Amino acid sequence: MSLPVLFRPLAVLFLAVFLTCPLPASGKTWRVLYVEGGPYTNYQQTLAWTARALARLGLIENGDVPVPQNTESSRGMWTWLSENAGGTLTFLADGHYSADWDAGARPLIKDAILSRIRERRDVDMVIAMGTWAGLDMTQEDLGVPVFSMSVTDAVAAGIVASAEDSGKDNVHAQLEPGRFRRQLTIFHEIFHFKKLGVPYEDTPEGRQTAAMDEIESTARDLGVELVTCTAPLDLPDGDQVFKNLKFCIDTLAGKVDAFYLTYNSLPMKRMPELMEPLIQAGIPTFAQAGPEAVGYGVLLSLAQASFRDMGEFEAEAIAAVLGGKKPRDITQIFEPELGLAVNLKTAMRIGWNPPLEILAAVDEIYQQIPDVSR
Repeated sequence: MSLPVLFRPLAVLFLAVFLTCPLPASGKTWRVLYVEGGPYTNYQQTLAWTARALARLGLIENGDVPVPQNTESSRGMWTWLSENAGGTLTFLADGHYSADWDAGARPLIKDAILSRIRERRDVDMVIAMGTWAGLDMTQEDLGVPVFSMSVTDAVAAGIVASAEDSGKDNVHAQLEPGRFRRQLTIFHEIFHFKKLGVPYEDTPEGRQTAAMDEIESTARDLGVELVTCTAPLDLPDGDQVFKNLKFCIDTLAGKVDAFYLTYNSLPMKRMPELMEPLIQAGIPTFAQAGPEAVGYGVLLSLAQASFRDMGEFEAEAIAAVLGGKKPRDITQIFEPELGLAVNLKTAMRIGWNPPLEILAAVDEIYQQIPDVSR
C-alpha cells in the first residue's frame, strides 16, 4: 500500500531527520573519565552545561548538576554526576583526575590514566578539560574517544592538527578560529592604544595557553607595540599567582596605555585587588578569559559564547560518536555570536564614558566591583 500523496513529503522529511540524527549504539553503556590540569571556573561551567545538554538528548537521566559556590573545583560536580546521571553514559565514580596545577603531579596522572585504560579497560570515553589534559590525552592513541574541551587554541597547542581535522581518529576538540584576534581588534578600535601590556608564562605551554602567536601577529597588523612581562601564571598557589601578576602590573603600568589580561589561575576574589593599580592609573583593561573577570573589575571582554551553546556543541559531538561516527569526522569549529561585556564602575573610575555605539554592542553589563575584602 502506498502513502497518500499529501503525506509523502512528511514521510520523506521524517526519514531524512531520522537518518541524520545519530543514535547511541544499542545496549552499550559508555564509561566516562574526566581529567583537568587544575580547578578553573570555565571547566565547571563547560562540564555543567555539557551534562545538561546530554540530558536533553536523552543520553543521561539527570544533567542538572549543581555548580559549587566559592570554589573552582569540579570534583564535587563529578561525584554528583556519578551518583545521579546514569544512562547511556555513566560517569566513573573514581574517574575524576586533577593535577591541581602541580606540574610535578601531571605526568603521574597521565601515566595512571594510560595504565588504567590499557590494563583495566574500564574507560570508554575521556573528557580532557584544558590544555594540559588535552595534550596528555592525545599524544598517544588511547583507543577510546577523547573530547578536548575548554582549550585556548587546540591547534597552536598541538592537540589537533587543524581546525578542520584533528589528525587523530579518536580525538575531537572545540575551536573558535580567530577568537583572540577579534578581541584585540575590538579593544584597539575602542581605545586606539599604541602600547599594550601583556603578561604570560614564558614556556611552550604558557605561550599556547595565552595564544601568544595570535597576539603577536595581531599586534603587528594593528601597529601596536607589545610590552610583555613573563611569570608563572598556572600554579596551585593562588597567592603566588597574585604576586606574579602584581609584579607584572607594577612593571608595566607606567609603560603602557592598555592592558590585556591573559589566562591565569588567579582566584576571582583576588581580581579587584589586582586591578586596582591599573584602575588608579586610568589604564583600560581587557580580559582574555571572558566576562567573569569583568564582573570583578576588568573593564572589558567579549561576552563569553554562552556555556549553554558550548555544552550543546560538546553534547552533540558526543552523541554523534555514540551513534557510530569517529570523533575525527565531526566538525570542530564552533562559531558563536559574541557581544561585549563591560564594567561601568571601572569605566567611571578610569574616566571613560562609553559612547552609545559601544553600549549598543554590549550584551553583559556590570555596575559594581565586588568588595571581597570582608
